[in-house]
Amino acid sequence: MKAEGANLEQSLVFFDLETTGLGQSCEIVQLAAVSGSHSINLYTIPSCRVQPGAAKVTGFRVRRRRLFLHRKPVLTNSLKEVFVSFIAFLRMLQRPLLIGHNIRRFDCPLLARALDHLGLRVEFQLAVTGYLDTLPLARELFKDHGLRSFRQENLVRELLGAGYNAHDALEDVRALQGLYAALRPTAEMIGRHFFTLDAVVVKSASKPAVDKATVPSKLAGRRPLWEHFKQAERVTENTAKDSAGPRDTKPQAH
Repeated sequence: MKAEGANLEQSLVFFDLETTGLGQSCEIVQLAAVSGSHSINLYTIPSCRVQPGAAKVTGFRVRRRRLFLHRKPVLTNSLKEVFVSFIAFLRMLQRPLLIGHNIRRFDCPLLARALDHLGLRVEFQLAVTGYLDTLPLARELFKDHGLRSFRQENLVRELLGAGYNAHDALEDVRALQGLYAALRPTAEMIGRHFFTLDAVVVKSASKPAVDKATVPSKLAGRRPLWEHFKQAERVTENTAKDSAGPRDTKPQAH
């Protein structure tokens, strides 16, 4: 599907969900989104238990109807309040493009199921242009670079030479915003990976929906990919300056 209405100049919102587990029957615990300097970060108490594996990774636990993050209580809202607030955030940005990592297989089916349950799907769809998954986008961009994993943490480390507190939704979206600026996809690439919520298959099965895309490294002993990226960025910048004369024509990241 082509990205009708999606372009390099429109507002971008990066979002992520933390959940009670990995299956499609799990529930949302945290929703975070960021667009430039604007952000939203909300928590909700799930009706099902947080699976031990998820609790170990995210630090979320529910005790006596209270949500704890790394043993500290956090303020929560009902799931409906979370999504009403999210819709208001999206409306403020005038139908942005919603971006996330591995969202087509995991986050968006959960998002669609929650919106259907709350009766907010139509209202939500009117607040966004569409969706873009950075996982297949990164696979296309770096398919010949010998990356062992296309998980977001690995891409941030390889391309930006940085680490961050993964599995916290707010930290994830902040990191993804920086990663996307480094990826700088073209309008054609955005169009190839653009999709709508209607194209997402909502499943009730509890099979894990994680990124298992691991490929053998083709470049044993190579420099970190972020060093190659920075060098390529400098070459691009110098080429642009040489061709444009004395003007500053540093390419802008979109």
